[in-house]
Amino acid sequence: MSLNVVDVSSGYGRATVISAINVELTPGRISAVVGSNGAGKSTLARTVCGLIPCRSGSIAVEGTSVHKLSAAQRARAGIVMVPEGRRLFGKLTVGDNIRLGACAASGRGKASVQHVDTLLDAFPILRERWSQRAGQLSGGEQQMVALTRAVASAPKFLLLDEPSLGLSPRLTQEVFRLIQLIAQETNAGILLIEQMAEDALRLAQDGHVLERGRITISGSADELRTSPDVRAAYLGRTH
Repeated sequence: MSLNVVDVSSGYGRATVISAINVELTPGRISAVVGSNGAGKSTLARTVCGLIPCRSGSIAVEGTSVHKLSAAQRARAGIVMVPEGRRLFGKLTVGDNIRLGACAASGRGKASVQHVDTLLDAFPILRERWSQRAGQLSGGEQQMVALTRAVASAPKFLLLDEPSLGLSPRLTQEVFRLIQLIAQETNAGILLIEQMAEDALRLAQDGHVLERGRITISGSADELRTSPDVRAAYLGRTH
């Protein structure tokens, strides 16, 4: 099963932000999209999940068009997004936030409980914080909760918008380790939107460089990471 974004354009008001975007997500693989601020990375994620309508092009899952579906319908079909800023319910506990993700699974993910247990075993801090209000956690802990909540919803495709935003280098590595485990355990296809280009490309199998709303380079993540042009433009900015 694959998710195909073909020649997609979208934007806000009269402004077109991304144009002629082509990306494919396949089970168990991480595809990184890197680029500078304002390149259109978040717009791409929001378009794929249905928060912004396509102006042209198509989005399809295994050949079935989904680009006219609402964000809620796409979520029920297994296209799940973890937005920039995490957006947890701060007054609810960690456990309650994760249970809400399980409620959204709508019966499509019988294995989601097992996957959540695997994540909790690998990152015991989440069990330790289970009864604590999510709003009281550190930024890194909140991101781990947001990712685990997404896994509880049994995603087929997972869109991660700047998961390292605001985190220290140490916490960024912990979050990236969790993302790698999610890909292995759930077999979800993951679109990783990131400014931390080198970290993202080390984690991913496929890579895309987005510049001014267009993908200018695509290839294996290793090829992008070792490309002199990509290194000069982006990798020198990583920590």
